[in-house]
Amino acid sequence: MTDIVTVLAITGAAGLATGIGALPVFVRARVSHRTYDAALGLAAGIMVAASVFGLILPGMEDGGLATVMIGLVIGGFALLAGNRAIPHVHAAYREWTAEGGATEADVTAVSERAMPFDPDGPTDPVESDTPRGSTDPIASPESATDPASPSSSEQDGVDARIRKALLVGGAITLHNAPEGLAMGVAFASGLEEVAVLLAIVIGLQNVPDGFAFAVPMGETGMNRGRVLLYTTLSGFVPQIVAATFGYYLVSFAAGLFPVAAGFAAGAMLAVVFREMIPSSHGHGYADAATTAFLLGFVVLVVVDEVLVL
Repeated sequence: MTDIVTVLAITGAAGLATGIGALPVFVRARVSHRTYDAALGLAAGIMVAASVFGLILPGMEDGGLATVMIGLVIGGFALLAGNRAIPHVHAAYREWTAEGGATEADVTAVSERAMPFDPDGPTDPVESDTPRGSTDPIASPESATDPASPSSSEQDGVDARIRKALLVGGAITLHNAPEGLAMGVAFASGLEEVAVLLAIVIGLQNVPDGFAFAVPMGETGMNRGRVLLYTTLSGFVPQIVAATFGYYLVSFAAGLFPVAAGFAAGAMLAVVFREMIPSSHGHGYADAATTAFLLGFVVLVVVDEVLVL
């Protein structure tokens, strides 16, 4: 069985890959809908392939179909329950949407200092350089007059930026925990090859995943250094914590990998169909998102075959 230090090093490396996805915000201030949708599609393709080849199939070989399917259903519903319980906001069809107890006021606060996407065409009404109802590309009229606005004072601004980061980062944090759990349980179960494969594919998936979340986070007007920090932590922290929990849990319950693998797969599939696919369609670039999805799926399958060989 791999020691905990090695587990944390490998799991942490996979989590840190989330931060790589945030680096493009330092290169380009504006990101096109096509690029954003393609990044979502790529991450979705990798996640679906990882669920099947890195979790479901190894879990079935180790514990049987029924155990994995039970874990998958539990994982999917757990993600949906967490989505309702944990306050967060995310960009759906380019609109900010409140989830899990977040309020419309949270959506307004996040949208007020929007960093717009780069327009792909001069006639695209969605790709406006200013927030709706505003002639100022930096702040809307409401933000200038609302005393509760994040820009009304330094103290309120700091608190608002922290809340924005938590609200936007909540969605990605939701599905990084089951991924870390699966890696920790796999290492503790003596399935090192499966665990390493999971670490690689989750790391690959974390890059476009981090990009997809860093872009809307950057739209809040947050400092780019903070965008990089919060994006990285949103992948690193939950995966480290969950991997440690899963690793030590095996000492109390042997043969836990199949249900944990199903749980992680169910949660990842729920994220793909609940958020990623809908958010990557509706801008007119569904073909780009679908192409990227297929590419991500193929990349994961090739990586899986190379590791097996």
